[in-house]
Amino acid sequence: MLEQVRYRLDLCSGVASYYGSRFHGRRTASGERFDMHALTAAHRTLPFGTLVEVTNPSSGKSVTVRINDRGPFHGNRVIDVSREAASQLGLIRRGHGTVHLAILEP
Repeated sequence: MLEQVRYRLDLCSGVASYYGSRFHGRRTASGERFDMHALTAAHRTLPFGTLVEVTNPSSGKSVTVRINDRGPFHGNRVIDVSREAASQLGLIRRGHGTVHLAILEP
């Protein structure tokens, strides 16, 4: 079986935050319902469906999220990830953290 290769396009570094139970089940800007247990995220300009690798440089942990919402609209943050993504990245305790973003392309 052939392995699917993805190419990384480095995007930026900045502060990420997460959103969870308060928004769980509400409609996102893409029209789907927000699931805080899914690996999704909000970005101001990336097209819906874009896959983004989010890396926490302090821990080295990475997660791939799919853009399905618009935001963040708080301060200078670059992305809002779901609670599940934040948990995997180690961002839950502080609520935010510095991350690096890379777009994944087939």
